[in-house]
Amino acid sequence: MGIVNITPDSFADGGRFFARGDAIAMAMKLVEEGADIIDLGGESSRPGAAPVSAAEELARLLPVLRAMRDVPVPVSVDTVKPEVMRVVLDEGAAMINDICALSAPGTLEVVAASNCAVCLMHMQGEPRTMQSSPQYDEVTADIKAYLAKRVDAAVHAGVARERIVIDPGFGFGKTVQHNLDLLRGLDEICALDLPVLAGWSRKSSLGKITGRKAEGRLAGSLAAALLALQRGAHILRVHDVAATRDVVAVFCAYRDGFEE
Repeated sequence: MGIVNITPDSFADGGRFFARGDAIAMAMKLVEEGADIIDLGGESSRPGAAPVSAAEELARLLPVLRAMRDVPVPVSVDTVKPEVMRVVLDEGAAMINDICALSAPGTLEVVAASNCAVCLMHMQGEPRTMQSSPQYDEVTADIKAYLAKRVDAAVHAGVARERIVIDPGFGFGKTVQHNLDLLRGLDEICALDLPVLAGWSRKSSLGKITGRKAEGRLAGSLAAALLALQRGAHILRVHDVAATRDVVAVFCAYRDGFEE
């Protein structure tokens, strides 16, 4: 899953793709590099980020989404607002990626009324405050239980289980040690028997571990991607698609064998 942040304040790219032309060009580049899904975001969810209105979010998203109608891969939209979900689904989005796991009023109904895929993510708190003092009894067990409840809520609302992906939310209300413990226990999340998305790309935890700024975290991101694959992740949400495709190719050759 290739990331395109159509925001002026994203942590990883500093708003480089806020201009619609730059965002469209980046999305097309990621498709060429081998992305299986493109994930568009019109509202930053970095730690400390302030929310934007639905109108502003749609103004950022729609030109890029419309420009991608003929691309050969599905387009996901990263949003928490039901009014945004409704519009982007009407405009051809194939997936909703919700950091609030369809917990906001109205979101379950919008997704249930469509035939889209949906990613349900765990986040402790909200972006503005999530990194202030995250605490868990046992991080993997707590997050597994939360995701199981949100999956049950979605299915009860009419979302077919086959449409659901789950995301433990690395970096969203978690310390570095929480993230590492969760990565080590990712196979327990996979035991819910749903596709698992892992998003480590350029995250601040990698910066704390390596001492590098966001633009220098490629090697750390690739290491985390490989570890996530080893623990059972099905989808990797990344900024650097071509490099991550190489990691996936080597991993699959190691796991499955390689024919000359």
